[in-house]
Amino acid sequence: MTYKRWMTVIGIGEDGVLGLSSVTRSLIDAAEILVGGDRHLAMLPELLEDQRSRIVWSSPIESSIEQIINLRGKSVCVLASGDPLWFGIGTTLLKRIPIEEIVIIPSPSTFSLMCARLGWSLNEVETLSLCGRRASLLQAYIYPNAKLLILSSDKETPQTVVKTLCDRHFSNSKITILEHLNGSKERIISTVASQFENLPELADLNAIAVECIPSPNAKILSRMVGLSDDAFYHDGQLTKQEVRAITLSTLAPNAGELLWDVGAGCGSIGIEWMRSHPRCQAIAIEKSRTHFIAENAIALGTPNLKIIKGKAPEVLQGLPTPDAIFIGGGATVPELFETCWENLRSQGRLVANVVTLEGEQKLFQWQQKYGGTLTQISISRAEAIGSFLGWKPMRPVIQWQITTP
Repeated sequence: MTYKRWMTVIGIGEDGVLGLSSVTRSLIDAAEILVGGDRHLAMLPELLEDQRSRIVWSSPIESSIEQIINLRGKSVCVLASGDPLWFGIGTTLLKRIPIEEIVIIPSPSTFSLMCARLGWSLNEVETLSLCGRRASLLQAYIYPNAKLLILSSDKETPQTVVKTLCDRHFSNSKITILEHLNGSKERIISTVASQFENLPELADLNAIAVECIPSPNAKILSRMVGLSDDAFYHDGQLTKQEVRAITLSTLAPNAGELLWDVGAGCGSIGIEWMRSHPRCQAIAIEKSRTHFIAENAIALGTPNLKIIKGKAPEVLQGLPTPDAIFIGGGATVPELFETCWENLRSQGRLVANVVTLEGEQKLFQWQQKYGGTLTQISISRAEAIGSFLGWKPMRPVIQWQITTP
């Protein structure tokens, strides 16, 4: 059955009714059912006397979305914050309801208002939300001179952001807290991270702007692949920096793609895959070192890395279809390659690294049967030989890469 556009999602700012056009207001007035948070519904005080049905968002929000979907065919109006499609409820609703059934009317986003107050260009900033998300996401966005716009969860979020900056030795960073933007209670407070404790109590409704300024001893993590080995917690089972950079360039991550990191070790490949773009996803499959993976994922800003403890290929069954697979360990395990190959999507990439003769033999057999490219990666690092320096070779790595038909 085809439904007309039965749902309207309206972005509303802190200025409430005053910020709505007459057309937008008429859509609210015509709706049979109103949906929103307590704060948004309270912005339309005359609705308190209204006898129309209303739904207030529950926690978890999924139960409210199921309730709304069951109303399909009736006239439903959802009140949202600012731009509903920028870290907003509109994105969540569109995962369940096609756009053909929804009308979306945005107001200026919090990010746009922040840039207007600060004089920043929106195309030159990094945007992220810490509403209902792990604060460790911030780790991937901190680099010298970065301009960050952050949606807060509550009045405690700025303190969390400041602690993260100070722990990374970015305590000179400029912090601006913007409260109740575009409303009668708007307030803007500026400081530096090291002086944050001197601020007055903050409002729950706030957003944070950060201009990242490192101290001389700051830990700088490049946004490019190939982080230094000491950026990871590990017990030696680590794809070394140079080999990791080559491996990730071969895997060639694109925004929104999913990687299986099989035999993940300390998780370095999956983590750097996710750091390459905020929408990249990865699943780390590892039988014994999952505690290292979890620590590294939090420290390096990829807390959404999915970790599966177990032995491949058994634990691979039922996982989402990957766009790329990296086999970093277990190449000689029976049926491992075959299981990976069968699950990889069309035109997906598979890369396998080995350092043993037995593993090399296995890759050669696969290359002879399926094609692809074999490469030997040889790296040497200069180390002390008495009072001189000499080249110390690392174990050569044999890499096989292939793309599915």
